[in-house]
Amino acid sequence: MAEPTFGFDGARTEQELERWAAGVTAKAERYQEMQRQVTGVTGTAVSRDGVVTVVVDSGGAVTDIRFTDGIRNHTGDALSRLVSETMRTAQSRITDQVAEIMRTTVGDDPATVEAVVSNYRQRFPEPEPDQRDPRRRSREDLNDDDDFGDNPFRR
Repeated sequence: MAEPTFGFDGARTEQELERWAAGVTAKAERYQEMQRQVTGVTGTAVSRDGVVTVVVDSGGAVTDIRFTDGIRNHTGDALSRLVSETMRTAQSRITDQVAEIMRTTVGDDPATVEAVVSNYRQRFPEPEPDQRDPRRRSREDLNDDDDFGDNPFRR
């Protein structure tokens, strides 16, 4: 937005001030709209085996977590890892939504868009791909104190 030019004549100065004020007001409204939209962003992820569903808000905080009866097939440690992985995936999904909102509302300010989106990418990176199949439990999981393995007689 161009700064107003002053010092010519009174009428021109007044027009420039009005134009500049209107531009500032419009920009403030776009930033308020951006903030409103970003606040409404959520990210949802479902674990690869479908046992865990996590929803996070625009700040990355968990707002909902759901489990299926499949949790019975996981040890406590395995379930903790699955919840953490699913939460990180949900958090990473908010970045693209925020980037799109930034581009459509305040895209004329690329420095601000880049700063905000970079901050989200830093806070909520894509999770590392886990090579482990969640349906196959490791020997560590089977030997965990709160799990009796696949032997029904030890329960």
